Amino acid sequence: MKVFLDFEPALRRNLIIFFGASLCFWAGLAGMLPNLSLYIESFGASNQEIGWVMAAFALGLLGLRPKMSRFTDSQGRKPALLIGIVVIAIAPLLYLSVGLVPAVTLTLPVIGWQVNSAVALLGLIRAFHGISIAAFATAYSASVADMAPSQNRGELIGYMSLSNPIGMALGPALGGYLQGSFTLAFLTMTALGVVGTLCVLVSREPPRPPAYHLTYETATGQARSQTKSQAKLQNRSFWRLIFAPHIRIPAVILLMVGIAFGSMVAFVPLYVRETGIAINIGLIYTVSAIASFTIRVVSGKASDQLGRGRFISLGLICYTLAMFTLALSTSAPMLLLAGALQGVGSGTLIPIIAALMTDRSRPNERGLTFGLCLTGFDLGIALAGPGMGQIADASSYAVVFALSGLMTFIGLLIFITTSSKDLSHSVRFALRGGRDVYALKS
Repeated sequence: MKVFLDFEPALRRNLIIFFGASLCFWAGLAGMLPNLSLYIESFGASNQEIGWVMAAFALGLLGLRPKMSRFTDSQGRKPALLIGIVVIAIAPLLYLSVGLVPAVTLTLPVIGWQVNSAVALLGLIRAFHGISIAAFATAYSASVADMAPSQNRGELIGYMSLSNPIGMALGPALGGYLQGSFTLAFLTMTALGVVGTLCVLVSREPPRPPAYHLTYETATGQARSQTKSQAKLQNRSFWRLIFAPHIRIPAVILLMVGIAFGSMVAFVPLYVRETGIAINIGLIYTVSAIASFTIRVVSGKASDQLGRGRFISLGLICYTLAMFTLALSTSAPMLLLAGALQGVGSGTLIPIIAALMTDRSRPNERGLTFGLCLTGFDLGIALAGPGMGQIADASSYAVVFALSGLMTFIGLLIFITTSSKDLSHSVRFALRGGRDVYALKS
């Protein structure tokens, strides 16, 4: 924590305000987890329909990620943060409003599927909820990167990312405690969103070096222009850029992690109820958050000294162990162990990948770079809900968690063998602390 002592008072104050806003964001978002699947089920939704609704979160993410990534770079970090935290405040109220609307059965044209109107409306609200991360998470990562000195980048990003596990510890614990009342639980999450909004409003826009200009290159090397046709080309190039060597593999890794995370979020509450294990569901997320907090205190600084690659590998190993432990869980201690392993995995992976992408991007490209990389995570969540929901209907939740563990293990193998320009460099980077060949000079 000594790194904060070297900062000017104004910068320290701004970091604290940003941290507070992020704490409210993650607490308000994660506080929905113990209740949301059960709330959706209360409208008569099947496992697959619950999966579809939960996965709709990623539709908002995927749909708005390109625009919010560019918005963060062009209009500033603070406006994007404000959009994200306001969505956190509004979404719980929208979920509650569904109960006030008469439910009818809708028949979708052409395909003939019958859908409960309440479930369909919940899916739309869930997609709106996804805009929160598209805006806030990208802008927050870029903000911290803007304020971090290059020699302590991993350390500061690690410390500032602690708002994630702390929020995800407090939110689910509070949501689990209020599980008897959907109304009270959701209104509490709205209150957290309001507090976070006030924090963003009093914060200051992080300064960025003026030497960099907002000129993203298209595949042909031409600079961005403001004409409509070239704007469309730029929009398409966002998705082409995801295949760039310095972005492709981190995005694939987050795709695998997104599948595992999406499965855990959607089906752990239902799995606990089905197995009859006596445990407050919120405690699983709380233990996960505590483990994530603990590892972030040391992993960011260590990655500055020992390299990013080996910590990403460690995170993938822990995530794999977490999902297999969850699949085999028959008692409360095993569920808590799975939560702890998942926390170590996410607490290592997310901040280290953020530091990695900061190493690989210029200041005025960070919103775009983070957005591209996190698109993999968004897509994983989108695939997890409906895909794993169908598997859960056909088999069991244990099979869902085992398959999720297999996905993260495949991600580990991909990272070890393809994370750098060739196999030998990849193995050295992923396992031995070799240098990142895609890192830009600070």
